[in-house]
Amino acid sequence: MDTRQDSPWHDGERAIQRSIGAQERMEEIGRKVVRPYMPDQHRDFFAQLPFVVLGTVDDSGAPWATLRTGAPGFMTSPESGTLRLALPAVPSDPAEAGLDDGAAVGLLGIELHTRRRNRVNGNLRRMAPGAYSLTVGESFGNCPQYIHLRDFEWVEEAPGAVTELAALDDRALALIAHAGTFFVASHADGAAGRKVDVSHRGGPAGFVQVGADGVLTVPDYAGNRFFNTLGNMLLNGRAGLLFVDFEHGHLLQMTGEVEVVLDGAAAAGLAGAERLWRFRPRRIVWREKAIALRWCRRG
Repeated sequence: MDTRQDSPWHDGERAIQRSIGAQERMEEIGRKVVRPYMPDQHRDFFAQLPFVVLGTVDDSGAPWATLRTGAPGFMTSPESGTLRLALPAVPSDPAEAGLDDGAAVGLLGIELHTRRRNRVNGNLRRMAPGAYSLTVGESFGNCPQYIHLRDFEWVEEAPGAVTELAALDDRALALIAHAGTFFVASHADGAAGRKVDVSHRGGPAGFVQVGADGVLTVPDYAGNRFFNTLGNMLLNGRAGLLFVDFEHGHLLQMTGEVEVVLDGAAAAGLAGAERLWRFRPRRIVWREKAIALRWCRRG
């Protein structure tokens, strides 16, 4: 097992770890499990996936989360410090603006049918149009907690309309109201450069609440105590959300401002939550039948 000599945590992550009395323990754990390379099992895992969740940051500093598909093998790792990706340009995807040469990105590899997931972040190098090489900055695994089992299939349907929404409309509200899963992108800038993260959030259907003002309230449940996402939010107050209509292939993407509420009393009305965060959308994009995969819930 590799043991890092430097801390993998930035000030935002450490602040939340400190708030629960876990900073010393997480320093010890982080130096062991957050690696500056991909272990062989992670390299093999990404190579077998039919999709990846990406976190990018556009020119205005707005984070976006997206989902890109490809036949298994569209991601390969020729060596432990490199992940190669075939990502043809998708102009309708607002996250495309962050797929630039030298850009920092975050990736989440996740199998919904096995509940495995691994994360990696680093910087891109464009090799050719639609072909990138990621220099690994950090790689680590996540537990399967809160992942709902789903089986997938490929479909042959042309992408539908792309709509920029002034506010969450009925179909977007319905998707959020029934969602037991979404993905969130965030980033933090520091002396070592930009670190982008994209992560999975899960809970019972409808665990994300939308207020009359359009603000989303998200419970934060017990997890691995890394606090990558919340730590980033604490530092820069921005996030990008992705809700997937697993049955029809629609994507709801949002970027906006976020407030992290660490006081557990504020989350008292959210069953099982230890804290919460609130998200105010500033730009909303609905992409109909945007991906060629469909999933059905198991059990």
